[in-house]
Amino acid sequence: MTLRPGFGAVARLALFALFAATLAACNDSPVTYQGWVEANLIFVGPDEAGRVENLSVREGDRVEAKAPLFTIDDALQRADVNMFEAQLENAQQAFDRAKTLLKTQTGTQKTYDDAEAALRTAKARLATAKTHLDRRVLASPVTGTVQQIYFRSGEMVSAGKPVLAILPPGNLKVRFFVPQETLPRIAYGDTVRVRCDGCAADITAKVSFMARSAEFTPPVIYSLQERDKLVFLIEALPDKPEALRVGQPVDIGLGAPSSAPATAAAR
Repeated sequence: MTLRPGFGAVARLALFALFAATLAACNDSPVTYQGWVEANLIFVGPDEAGRVENLSVREGDRVEAKAPLFTIDDALQRADVNMFEAQLENAQQAFDRAKTLLKTQTGTQKTYDDAEAALRTAKARLATAKTHLDRRVLASPVTGTVQQIYFRSGEMVSAGKPVLAILPPGNLKVRFFVPQETLPRIAYGDTVRVRCDGCAADITAKVSFMARSAEFTPPVIYSLQERDKLVFLIEALPDKPEALRVGQPVDIGLGAPSSAPATAAAR
């Protein structure tokens, strides 16, 4: 079959128009960005080193604020309290004797002042020892769910090391990355749509953080191709945190709802 001159050009033009129309149709779909659920955990641990004695909770338990969590052995702290109670008793007796001698003018003002200072010091030391003793019983600082336990009963824990982690409901957040050309479409406080496998369709979140610097920054001199690779971290607080789980992958939508969004892979 012989083709007329110019038919190839017309065919190519038609194919190009069809491709352009298809691309435009795809661009009308709202883009989503891949992200994940993260949490700001509350870590609870002792002020001083010791051995975990009674662990009152298990992973997954919901705890109220001020509910007991665990205790650390307090033998040394109780010994300190007993010692300072004895010192306080001796200081009180010395003070009472100095006060009596001063009243009868058989004692000196300096002796009385020294005894009074020693009494104040003994009271302060005893109060400090009791505080250390009280802090061997750890209570929950917040209401939330026990996410992880790092030390069990009988194990030694260092000072400042967390024994367990608690997740308050409001401490969940979704994190995702967007390319720099998308940044003008997002503002602090904006509402984004959150989608995940098996989740309800009406989960939304409010943008609570926008990074001011790009991730994986290339050299200072950028080419046009390198600029396209820059992405910025965005964080948003979900309105229904109880519907999400830590580490869960999610899709974040910025535009209008669509049944078939085009997914843009986050870097």
